Amino acid sequence: MNRLKAMLYKEFIQLRRDVMMLRLLIMLPIVQIIIFGLAIDTDVKHIPTVVFDQCKQEESRELMDAFTATNYYDIKYYADSIAEVNDKINSGQAVVGIVFPPDMVRDIKRGEAAQIQLIVDASDNMAANSAISTAQLAILQKTQQIQLSKISNRENLQTGVYDLRIRPWYNPDFISVYYIIPGIIGIVLTMTLVMAASMSIVREREEGTLEQLLITPLRPLELMIGKIVPYICVGYVQITIATLIGVIFFHVPFKGSIILLYLLSTIFMIACLALGIFISTIAQNQMQAMQLSFFVMLPSILLSGFMFPRIAMPDFFYYFSMVIPMTHFIQITRGIFLKGIGMEYLYQPALFLIVFSVIALSISIWKFKRSLT
Repeated sequence: MNRLKAMLYKEFIQLRRDVMMLRLLIMLPIVQIIIFGLAIDTDVKHIPTVVFDQCKQEESRELMDAFTATNYYDIKYYADSIAEVNDKINSGQAVVGIVFPPDMVRDIKRGEAAQIQLIVDASDNMAANSAISTAQLAILQKTQQIQLSKISNRENLQTGVYDLRIRPWYNPDFISVYYIIPGIIGIVLTMTLVMAASMSIVREREEGTLEQLLITPLRPLELMIGKIVPYICVGYVQITIATLIGVIFFHVPFKGSIILLYLLSTIFMIACLALGIFISTIAQNQMQAMQLSFFVMLPSILLSGFMFPRIAMPDFFYYFSMVIPMTHFIQITRGIFLKGIGMEYLYQPALFLIVFSVIALSISIWKFKRSLT
């Protein structure tokens, strides 16, 4: 018992002296539970919607009011053509497109069912299912209201007032693996690259080889590049393996450019490695580096849109998730895999990743120089 007491006493003293690790162990679960408890919501509301109203009469406006009254649709754009609807959905600015035909009122007066087109971006299964079920319910309620009005006015009933035609794009069969595989590529890269880069400089410091590197003519930027390039090569191997497995074994469609995927993945890998190197300049040992990497990975998985739609998050967490590189890489991979879109729609997430990489690397080099002095 005396030996055990001595060992416990030594470990508690060591833990107390490692202030950074103690803070991480206490604060990480508190912060994560609060953030994820508030941010994660599987009830997807306020879905960005674009409307192409060719009818422009009271009936179409009433139907739009019925959609917005559910709180599941936020009409953000009014299109002047079907091409504009396609553009908003391809770019990710809208998840749902509602198209009212020009002869809608005429069909209703003839006793025919007016066809309303609902275009849904099904690359996000959860948001698409929520949008479709809500639209069907809204159409059913509106039809029942009109039929009840006809009964009260003793008018002839018709079998249907509105005919909702659903057009799920990019994943018409709602196969979940199509939605998951492109996101998994980003998760794998984030988990491996951030952790590997975060522990690289810390390992050099603990093993005493960092001082040997500093004696050489290497500049801090050259040291950072030397740390990054080998992991980028590893990342290329991971992307290739994940893409081949997804396409061959899980039959995930690949509609875009493979060259564009590798090009934009390079930018994302640099962003992940820059984040990992930034962590390595903060952490004092490998355990701290691992804990901080874990703290980065959980938001990347849960707040990036990989598992839960970002549009269901509160405004604060929605905008906070835009700081996470994984958020933008998921737009890139799902856009290339499922939509087949090009740089004209992906330049914004690519630009963010470039800016993020430059800022993270600049701060890392500055902190590294400061630690040397």
